[in-house]
Amino acid sequence: MNKTLTNKILITLAFLFAYRILAYVPVPGVNADVIKEFFDSNSSNALGLFNMFSGKAAERLSIISLGIMPYITASIVMELLAATFPNLGKMKKDRDGMQKYMQIIRYATIGITVVQAIGVSIGLQGLSGRGGEQAIMLDMNLFIAIAAASMLAGTMMLMWIGEQITQRGIGNGISLIIFAGIVSGIPSAIGGTVNLVNTGELNFLVVIGILLVILATVGIVIFVEMGERRIPVSYSRKVVMENQNKRIMNYIPIKVNLSGVIPPIFASAILMFPSTILQASTNKYIQAINDFLNPNGYFFNFLTFLLVVFFAYFYASIVFNAKDISENLKRQGGFIPGIRPGEGTAGHLNEIASRLTFSGAIYLGLISTLPWVLVKFMGVPFYFGGTSVLIVVSVALDTMRRIEAQIYMNKYQTLSAVGL
Repeated sequence: MNKTLTNKILITLAFLFAYRILAYVPVPGVNADVIKEFFDSNSSNALGLFNMFSGKAAERLSIISLGIMPYITASIVMELLAATFPNLGKMKKDRDGMQKYMQIIRYATIGITVVQAIGVSIGLQGLSGRGGEQAIMLDMNLFIAIAAASMLAGTMMLMWIGEQITQRGIGNGISLIIFAGIVSGIPSAIGGTVNLVNTGELNFLVVIGILLVILATVGIVIFVEMGERRIPVSYSRKVVMENQNKRIMNYIPIKVNLSGVIPPIFASAILMFPSTILQASTNKYIQAINDFLNPNGYFFNFLTFLLVVFFAYFYASIVFNAKDISENLKRQGGFIPGIRPGEGTAGHLNEIASRLTFSGAIYLGLISTLPWVLVKFMGVPFYFGGTSVLIVVSVALDTMRRIEAQIYMNKYQTLSAVGL
């Protein structure tokens, strides 16, 4: 590694360290012990899942308690709108328009964050600890204003950190923030598992079984995430002669999992939202519905599977545009052997992408639910899902690819300099 790559890695680590520090800065006017006690008693439901994605910031009611989810939600909504409205789609493709597009996402993030922050603040009203201590130590109206401003500032800082990592560091900043939040909970999870073994609540053989499930999940994720279908491409003689000193890609790579980790993240966010709202009700019927939406229940994981498959298809149709690929290929003088250029090529690519999306959607659905089912049969008393493993492994693979690409680029630059 040269100095440039080393600096990028150090910048990335520095920003992630700053993110972890922010997780320990609480919103003014809250009793952190009461909030921690509340989340400890709800560690096996949707609140526990939300706490995991926030990197344990929610149990401290940190200024970044909402995490980066408002930004992700705004980005996905904009993707859906761009696919629906052609003018917005053209804005996204244009270089100058892309800046306006990102600005709209930022404004939408502000709106979503304010609404969620006010909702969380109101939800904390009346929350008390076992000793009768109140969670809120300020006037309610004042606290709502302070909490909304604090959480908005925290989410904006997270968004800025993510953009800085993407521009100046290595890897996708938003993905790395989610990655760091999940990984930060691993030491406490290991410590909790050791305590369960020491107290006899968990058998040592069950722990070995859990490790095998985790290793198998990691192996399957790596195998599928690195898998791709390569569509052979030929170029006309004129193009080959004009570019004889350049490397011409002779295939179109289409990933098996076209939609990445977005479907599990969005499915989890949607399922956590109603459960979080219903948690505050004391009505027995609403509580019964809330029990169905418990992450440790079969119904929750069944819904997770369905939503993940749905969003896998939906998001793949947005990110993969066969018409644009066929038009670019035609302009470059390339064609798929045996397939007519233009609409024929677009139809052929769509057919292949549809088959791959089916496999990728089933894979995502099973990875998001099957590890939980296996661990559930082992009688494990805590929640474990494949979504977190999928996110961690996928982000780690993507970051490693970017580091390798940077290393190869440095080698090419060195060889070119030597040749000159």
